[in-house]
Order: sequence, then structure tokens, then C-alpha cells
Amino acid sequence: MTAPAIQVERHASLLGRWEMAFRAPWPELAPIVQHYVGWDETTPGPLRRRELPIGAIPVIISFGPSFELLDPHDEEHGPRRRRVSFVAGLHDAFSVVEHQGVSRGVEIYFTPLGARRFFGLPLGEVAQQVVELEDVLGTRIAAELVERLATAPGWAERFALLDATIVGRLAEAAEPPASVAWAWRRLTETDGRLPIAALAQEIGCSRRHLVAQMREQVGLPPKTIARVLRFNRAVELLQRDDGARFAEIAVDCGYYDQAHLNRDFRAFAGDAPTAFLARRLPGSAGYAG
Repeated sequence: MTAPAIQVERHASLLGRWEMAFRAPWPELAPIVQHYVGWDETTPGPLRRRELPIGAIPVIISFGPSFELLDPHDEEHGPRRRRVSFVAGLHDAFSVVEHQGVSRGVEIYFTPLGARRFFGLPLGEVAQQVVELEDVLGTRIAAELVERLATAPGWAERFALLDATIVGRLAEAAEPPASVAWAWRRLTETDGRLPIAALAQEIGCSRRHLVAQMREQVGLPPKTIARVLRFNRAVELLQRDDGARFAEIAVDCGYYDQAHLNRDFRAFAGDAPTAFLARRLPGSAGYAG
């Protein structure tokens, strides 16, 4: 099987130097994995990023020093948690992550249903949390995977190893409940614009049952997931448009008006849209914390 093409992005400035590699998974893994990212980054000092809630389960596999997870409500004086390789469950608020100047590794963006199958646990167990990789994959398996990825000669070999590892674990993985799979597909294909009552009616269950199922299997209730997906779509359009059409984009994404868009930006990104866009780092490097 021919592997999908790798796209590489490089940057060098006073901010630092980094290389980022992007690749889609094997086609058979498209329902499981959104994409892979590899990175190799050096900055003059600590670099702090603001990580947004998204409709995916990121798995960060680091080959270098640990990251520090800061309290987004008190970045300077709040508690800090250290993580090297970890899994981030679905969140309904932004996170702040910092490294001390050197960072290198790969990241898997699982679909929630793909992560549910790969890890073999309901994602309600990791929702709103950042969990060590070994705690969900097992110490030996996690250590072996990190070692093999770190010693692979390049991005192509690392991404191929991820494909093979995921395919191997899926061979005996249980499928999620059909109602949850349907709900997730409908929420994502409508970018969160489908009313939850209509979704429950499509499935043929009560709204309460749907909420309980999504909380357990995916990690968040469907209304919150829909808000996150609408917000993600708005971020994508605002980046593409440099924020020039706030009101029009708000309506396109299913918001009642721009005030409701602004509300979700403050809830999910900690800023109004204009202030948030000003945090954008060059290329695909994310947002300054």
C-alpha cells in the first residue's frame, strides 16, 4: 500500500526554529485517525501555547523533555503538572501548555470513536483530563512505542509505524454502540448545527439516554460537543478570512448572531475573536499562550 504524502513545514525566526510534518493515515484508518503530526522545535526560551478544545483526541508522544500543563485561570501562580507522553480527552475549555525550549515528537489526532476502539475504554474516563500514555496503554506497550518512534530514522518511518500499530490494535477492538457512532457522525457532518432533539429523534431514543451514552462513550454531552464543533468551524473560517467577516461567519456556523460567537470564543479560547487571532503563531504552530 502506498502511504499518503507527507507535507513538511519549516520556520526560522527570532521566535525559534521548528519543523512540522503532516500526514493522513492509511485510507482504511480514516474513521479512526484524522491525521498525524511530527514536530522538532527549538526556541530561545520557554514557549507557551494555548490549546483549544477540538473534536478529536490528541495523543502526544514526546521524544524530549516533559511539558508543563498550567492552570489557565492562573498561569503564573497556579499548579503545574508535568507530562511527557499523554492523551487528552475531550475538553470544553482551553488548556495552556509550555515547554522549556526544546521539543520533539509525534502527535496522533484520533477521532473519539477511533480512540475508544484503540484504547479499549469509554472516553468518559478521560474527559476533561490529560492522562499519561502509560496509564491508558500500559507501561510496557507505551514505553516500546515511544522507543521505536524515537529511534526511527525519519517522519515517513514514524508515520508508517503508527499506521501499523493502530491497525494491529484494532484487530480485536470492540465497536462502539451504533447509536453513539450515528450521533457522532451526524454532529460532525453538520459541524454541530443539528439540534440535539432532532438527533435523538433520528436515533429513536430519549434525549436523556443520548446524553448519557455520549458522556460515557465519547466524554461530553452532545450539546457541548455541538458547541465545540461549531467553534472549531468558526476558528477555521476566521483564520482563512483573517477575521474580516465576523457577523457573516457567525451565521454560517449556526450562531444566532455575532454576540453568541463571541461568547463561545471567550468560553473556549479565553479571548474575544480579534484578541484570539492576534495570538496566532507563524504557519501551523498554533497560538501563543
